[in-house]
Amino acid sequence: MATIPVIVKHQGKRYAVDLDPTSTGETFKYQLYSLTGVEPDRQKILVKGGQLKDDTDLASLKAKPGQTFMMMGTPATGDGVVTIERPKDKIVFLEDMTAAEAAKIDGALPAGLQNLGNTCYLNSTLQTLRSIPELQAQLAKYPTPSADSSTSGVNLSQFGLGGMSSSMDLTASLRDLYKQMSETQEGFPPLVFIAALRELFPQFAQRSRTGQGYAQQDAEEAWSQIVSQLRQKLKIKYSMAEGTGSETRQPLDISFIDKYLAGRFETVTECDDQSAQESGEEIVKGEDVFLKLDCHINKDTNHLRDGISAGLEEKIEKTSPVLGREAVYTKKSRIARLPKYLTVHFVRFFWKREAQKKAKIMRKVTFPPELDVVEFCTEKLRSQLVPVRDKVREIRKDEEDITRARKRQKTAHKHEEDRQAELKAQGRTDTANIDKDHRDEKKADGDTEMTDVTYKTDAEYEAERTRSVMAAKKELYAMIDPGLAKDDGANKSGVYELRGIVTHQGASADSGHYTSYVKKQGILDAKTGKRKEEDGKWWWFNDDKVSEVEADRIETLSGGGTSLSVALTHQAVY
Repeated sequence: MATIPVIVKHQGKRYAVDLDPTSTGETFKYQLYSLTGVEPDRQKILVKGGQLKDDTDLASLKAKPGQTFMMMGTPATGDGVVTIERPKDKIVFLEDMTAAEAAKIDGALPAGLQNLGNTCYLNSTLQTLRSIPELQAQLAKYPTPSADSSTSGVNLSQFGLGGMSSSMDLTASLRDLYKQMSETQEGFPPLVFIAALRELFPQFAQRSRTGQGYAQQDAEEAWSQIVSQLRQKLKIKYSMAEGTGSETRQPLDISFIDKYLAGRFETVTECDDQSAQESGEEIVKGEDVFLKLDCHINKDTNHLRDGISAGLEEKIEKTSPVLGREAVYTKKSRIARLPKYLTVHFVRFFWKREAQKKAKIMRKVTFPPELDVVEFCTEKLRSQLVPVRDKVREIRKDEEDITRARKRQKTAHKHEEDRQAELKAQGRTDTANIDKDHRDEKKADGDTEMTDVTYKTDAEYEAERTRSVMAAKKELYAMIDPGLAKDDGANKSGVYELRGIVTHQGASADSGHYTSYVKKQGILDAKTGKRKEEDGKWWWFNDDKVSEVEADRIETLSGGGTSLSVALTHQAVY
């Protein structure tokens, strides 16, 4: 398609430009940048319907030869002088990158893990844990044991073999594995890590019944053992708060898991036997640390909430000191501390006595994309969480209202443009009188007369949204309980967003296949350092095969088929 000669007016000057209908607004802006010295992101080009956007198809402008466009904007230097500088960073094209460089590009396909013989349970668990950014950052700081360096001075960790020494340190092996995975987009074999896991926990070295290869294992058991090791080994340096009166504050070592993944229960245990209560047996109060919530499944369980509620009350059989015999006790738990990352375990596997084997519960149990656990908390914690939770919901509603207002404006603007175009096509150019006649007709019909509307630009809407959000967040932070605010590893709203899922396919507990799903993050903006809005899609990790799936796929994992969720990982909304 031939180019169209047009005129662009800027600061009293007229520039002749060849407009290419097959290109976009961004290309046109770069043409003007070479002529005027005004950077593309500082240009405002007025076209029919508003401002020219970067992704606008220039063919949609239906420009005619000699048509004049108005451009506003000044160069960043302010003096109109175009300064061409050498790029600070060398430009590297994708085809020229190494595999490690390509893997580190934001939004790149993540690495899978090779199945080394019934190791899908481990692959799924590792991929889900890897979705926790704080864990990866802290693992990178984990010290390499001195034994990693051989007499030849070679550091084995650079080859992903750092865990081979120091009694097969599982934490060091995980650190090296995640580093290796970050440098490739291919399926990586977790040889060293699984060797360390089997040495530390021999249950994972159990052979299959046929004697050929290793047996299938439970993903939840692998998760529990890995997390228990990280809890012991992975520590965070923590300095005591300012204002303690001591000039030299002694740094404390606290567990990474306790800070970000562990919660705390307040418990009440009471004997069910009425005679024990009448004899004066007291109720026992206590505290327990939890690393996951259990979702118990029975014939009445239909939703995740039902299972969690059932899991917070259990029957215990023990000796009553008052009765002098075995009695049944009821232990009730309430959450007193919520971690930033909450894992929920679907208790789908159980020991079937009559068959003397593990069985799987296939019942459908639905789960939401956002989990509110405030109802399971103690009264004290609930009183701290509810105001923050309600404010978060209010902020979200305000953001949705701004988005809807923007859409309504665009629709109204489009209708006005269509009306003006129709009048122009009819040869009616006296728009002032036409608009007056139009208003008179509306008034005669009993309609309210509308004044001229000034349409906001996308930039103005974005600025309004940013101001609104910043003000709301400042107000939100002021509402957080001071004690809760100091705990930066805790959830402060009681609301969690679903981020990771481990699923099991098959009816048998001793076989089948595990896969995992991890929600994609928004692309990182290099200028602001913040992530852009997410597209709602998920990564599906099927051993070494990694693919992108729509959010609708997640809804099918609640049950009713062969593939069922067995564990969920949630991240605090605030």
